[in-house]
Amino acid sequence: MALREALLTCLGLSLFLLPGARAQNHAPPGCSPDLNPLYYNLCDRSGAWGIVLEAVAGAGVVTTFVLTIILVASLPFVQDTKKRSLLGTQVFFLLGTLGLFCLVFACVVKPDFSTCASRRFLFGVLFAVCFSCLVAHAFALNFLARKNHGPRGWVLFFVALLLTLVEVIINTEWLIITLVRRGGEDSPPGNGSASKAAASPCAIANADFVMALIYVMLLLLSAFTGAWPILCGRFKRWRKHGVFVLLATTVSIAIWVVWIVMYTFGNRQHNSPTWDDPTLAIALAANAWAFVLFYVIPEVSQVTKASPEQSYQGDLYPTRGVGYETILKEQKGQSMFVENKAFSMDEPASAKRPVSPYSGYNGQLLTSVYQPTEMALMHKGPSEGAYDVILPRATANSQVMGSANSTLRAEDIYAAQSHQAPTPPKDDKNSQAQSPQNKTRW
Repeated sequence: MALREALLTCLGLSLFLLPGARAQNHAPPGCSPDLNPLYYNLCDRSGAWGIVLEAVAGAGVVTTFVLTIILVASLPFVQDTKKRSLLGTQVFFLLGTLGLFCLVFACVVKPDFSTCASRRFLFGVLFAVCFSCLVAHAFALNFLARKNHGPRGWVLFFVALLLTLVEVIINTEWLIITLVRRGGEDSPPGNGSASKAAASPCAIANADFVMALIYVMLLLLSAFTGAWPILCGRFKRWRKHGVFVLLATTVSIAIWVVWIVMYTFGNRQHNSPTWDDPTLAIALAANAWAFVLFYVIPEVSQVTKASPEQSYQGDLYPTRGVGYETILKEQKGQSMFVENKAFSMDEPASAKRPVSPYSGYNGQLLTSVYQPTEMALMHKGPSEGAYDVILPRATANSQVMGSANSTLRAEDIYAAQSHQAPTPPKDDKNSQAQSPQNKTRW
């Protein structure tokens, strides 16, 4: 009896611990046993492709988000109105690129109804967003390269949105028709589980998935062919933008050729259908990074640069200063001495005032003097003849001093004192001797 109870106890413990042991045995290294098996590829260290793609996609999400903020924040600093009209389409393009990086996680996760439906629908729609924006940008650059003016910003955004809506309609109809047809034809009546398995979007063949992307391929080819005429445009400053579009579409064509061949032919030849999901994930991450490196970053670096017309106007009309050099530059070919005539005519002629030894240098030749003002006479020196002929002499006994209606200015007093100062002292003595007051004193 004791042996039988011991065997039953061991059997119960083994049955109790068996699910946990199985969970620990089936969980890949790096994943928690409590994790849903649907997400094993995100942490499986034995198959490192999931972790690598997860890191690449995460870095792409952060980079695209930062570039979007930079592009939106640079809107007040855009000096060229032609480039400002393209910002709406470029922001729409960045949102599509951000969606491509996020869709990588849906391809790394194991197939499920929701993950497969998002792959089949969003794969073509997100690529249609990016390629439609490239088509609209190439369309605008063709006008700008030939006429230096293109369509308005809302027109370009409307064109990109319209081209994207076409792919949304195509993918919606294709997905619904495929699921309904498979659910009605392949499943026997009364078998609900078989019908659900047959109607799953994961059961769609790889060739059918590629055929549903024909419209997206047409958009890619349109953007590629539309970028070539930009290089032959009349205005050369728009050619570099055409080069950015051409580089992005060329790399995208190469990526699409490689992943389509691997997805429809290569994986089946090597009997490795498990590489279907990694193929889609690698194509998404590679194409999204190609957009960021060859199109988004160059366009963001060029968005705040001024046009040649604005830079020419800036050189022609510089910021005005108050320095002596600025005055000479603005009054080139004109005389510095012809300034404010109202003050020059109102001021009296000054007498022999102290003149700075550096006043002879005025930065211009004296031949540029068109009118003989006081400063010009000072530079030329006193003219021949008596001083009284040039300037009237002011005396203290003048009627101006006694007049109540007039005011003697400081300049007049200065002129009078300077004129009377050189008189010899002998006259003062003689005048004192002849004064009747002096006689009466003595």
